[in-house]
Amino acid sequence: MNPRPTVAFSPYALYSRAEWARLRADTPMTLSEADLENLSGLTERVSSEEVVDIYLPLSRLLNLYVEASQGLHGETENFLRKGDHKMPFIVGLAGSVAAGKSTTARVLQALLARWQSHPRVELVPTDGFLFPNVVLEERELMTRKGFPESYDLTRLLNFLADVKSGKAHVEAPVYSHLIYDVMPDQTLLIKQPDIVIVEGLNVLQPAKLPKDGEAIPFVSDFFDFSIYIDAAEALVEDWYVERFLRLRQTAFRDPASYFHRFATLSEEEARETALSIWRSINLLNLKENILPTRQRADLILHKGANHAVESVALRKL
Repeated sequence: MNPRPTVAFSPYALYSRAEWARLRADTPMTLSEADLENLSGLTERVSSEEVVDIYLPLSRLLNLYVEASQGLHGETENFLRKGDHKMPFIVGLAGSVAAGKSTTARVLQALLARWQSHPRVELVPTDGFLFPNVVLEERELMTRKGFPESYDLTRLLNFLADVKSGKAHVEAPVYSHLIYDVMPDQTLLIKQPDIVIVEGLNVLQPAKLPKDGEAIPFVSDFFDFSIYIDAAEALVEDWYVERFLRLRQTAFRDPASYFHRFATLSEEEARETALSIWRSINLLNLKENILPTRQRADLILHKGANHAVESVALRKL
């Protein structure tokens, strides 16, 4: 086995939290305390400091990308003398279970929608593209839920192709974390937005290249910009357990919850159960499938304690 080559080059420019915060410039803070409360996750409180230091600079950067993309698309239409449909800018957001992807996605959606040049921002979690439980059970994949093979990749790729082509109305499936399954009678309607944020575990994973050279799309082929939420394994484990314990006291108490059986566990039993699930399923998925895609992202947000971003790595142009 050949050793990994040593190359004195990094494709990323690294910014400390303070350096990144200065890139906010005069971007206004448009979220109220009530907004922050609504955007916060179950165990991740979104602070105004985090928005100002991390997400306002990111919002400003994405605004530059989106406006440049809109300009290029318009000029290209003029050059080709074509009247193509509006082409949304697609942001991919990846990272481990419990890393805070959903919270980051909601914050970005709220901030990006406040720019006049792109007020229509949709958020699409890829959980909806998981195969239904009945299919996973038939294929003996219930313990592999969230792994690449548990997703209806064809449906996800067709969805992204329709969105990217500017189709007027595109439907995305909806997932319920309460019943732990895809909702058969519910869809999310996407109507030619300016930006679509696609959030999921494995959205940056490449497919196996065909030997015959025929085209085969990756999910990330449809992304105009991609973000990876990064944190040490020990921290993500703590966040997962904390979330499990919180759900045990809230959502798990609902008799309709798929995890209702965990509501009566003692705190020690619940902690042991959460650690078992994390280490046998989610940590394995992180190591095998999610973490290896980190270097494919355009931007990496590295978190420390309490979900605070400590540093930002931005791919060089």
